[in-house]
Amino acid sequence: MTQKVHAVRIHEHGGPEVLRWEEVEVGDPGPGEVLLKHTAVGLNFIEIYQRNGLYKIPLPTILGQEGAGVIEAVGSGVTGFKIGDRVAYAGTSGGAYSEKRLFPADRLVKIPDGISDETAAAALLGGMTTRYLLRETYVVKPGDTVLFHAAVGGVGLIATQWLKALGATVIGTVSTKEKAEIAKQNGCNHVLLYSDGDIAAKVREITGGKGVPVVYDSVGKDTWEASINSLAPRGIMVSFGNASGPAPALEPLLLSQKGSLYLTRPTLGHYVSTPEALQANAAELFGIIASGKVKVHIGQRFALKDVAKAQEALASRMTVGSTVLLP
Repeated sequence: MTQKVHAVRIHEHGGPEVLRWEEVEVGDPGPGEVLLKHTAVGLNFIEIYQRNGLYKIPLPTILGQEGAGVIEAVGSGVTGFKIGDRVAYAGTSGGAYSEKRLFPADRLVKIPDGISDETAAAALLGGMTTRYLLRETYVVKPGDTVLFHAAVGGVGLIATQWLKALGATVIGTVSTKEKAEIAKQNGCNHVLLYSDGDIAAKVREITGGKGVPVVYDSVGKDTWEASINSLAPRGIMVSFGNASGPAPALEPLLLSQKGSLYLTRPTLGHYVSTPEALQANAAELFGIIASGKVKVHIGQRFALKDVAKAQEALASRMTVGSTVLLP
């Protein structure tokens, strides 16, 4: 039996105006699926890339990478989940901008008691991204000095707190003095403004000329050169986003000239490709949130139907922390 619900769909690539609040039909869950009623949906920059066409996706489609909600129905063959369970997911190919949806049960995680649906929706994608960045892409050690761009974004605020908990010295970059204060309150030992000039020179000054062993860069074009020039010999450049536009093409010889550097462009899907990896990643994230060492900052809330306004705020760097959409 199908039911009618509302969702935000795009039929063509373009600006925020292409986001349409429409009625769609949702059927009963098939084998291995559940019917999920969203209580909160996370907002992420990748959805802007998909909307504007930087990342090509089939159209029409419902955007949205992460959400939290309550299971309303369970399909055949589903184990470990039941009607009424609070669950969350992240890193999907879309579909979260909806009141209800069908979802494969083996890509869900249960939300622990003591963690709200809004916190789960705000933190799961950014938090699991943080977890693989700091614990797998480059294993941060006590005493490491790390450069983390966009330090008060959804990922940044989680990452800087987690880095502090790991015993790292954190150099964060932000766009305003107001954000600099927030960064300092959330784990950054040093905060640099993009407008202050030569970021790499300041990183070298902080590190006594050595540079840092790792740079985490989700900004892209605007910070690319500073990131490369901030690295110590054999350092690793972790490019995991391009909020300011795609990073420039790179000649491999440059990595040699700059100190036998490493470059990686990771994505969450490759780190949670199995149900076991997904559950382990989410468990470590929820654990550090429950410990109080990482606090999830929800800076903005919008109605789901007003997601165009939310995306505009995110793109213009007017947001702090995570943004939650409420169906």
